[in-house]
Amino acid sequence: MMKKIIIIALLFCSVFVSGYKKPETYVINSEKNATEHNNLGLMYMKDYWWYAAIQEFKIAISLSPNVQASSVYYNNLGECYMKVGAPDLAQDCFERALGLYTLNFKYYLNLADCYQALKIVDAKIAQTYENDNPLNMIMRGLLLDKKGQYRDAIVILDEFAVKEPDLIITPAVKDYIKTIVAKMYNSESI
Repeated sequence: MMKKIIIIALLFCSVFVSGYKKPETYVINSEKNATEHNNLGLMYMKDYWWYAAIQEFKIAISLSPNVQASSVYYNNLGECYMKVGAPDLAQDCFERALGLYTLNFKYYLNLADCYQALKIVDAKIAQTYENDNPLNMIMRGLLLDKKGQYRDAIVILDEFAVKEPDLIITPAVKDYIKTIVAKMYNSESI
């Protein structure tokens, strides 16, 4: 009887001193994986491997399609498409990037370059007058700059900066106005 009690006590104690712990569970985080694929795409872009970069950005977008961070992935994908000479594909990417986050000035610059490559600047200028969204003024100013209408571009962008002084994008717009002024004076001196 005493042996049985000792065996039961040893078995009972072994459970507590065995060091057993519940195994960790691995959680798949699609947003983290999307960031990793975006970073791989950036590495490929740095090495001029455009098609590999395009695939990585597409994977990043598919893992995390409708969050603000996806605007970066769409913009990067659009830049790759521009590098390989496919502005028609880049247009959709830049427009989606702006749809997800409208306060990044680089997205507007890229989209304006894309419109210029597609030769649809005039049509897009007309579209920027269609609604009262003040952010349309940014695109209108950039497109006027692409057409070489520097004075009009400066007026539109300056008007935006005065109307919306507290937006995150406004300092970038003000800096770009300085760039247009420099271009205007350089073109007049030639």
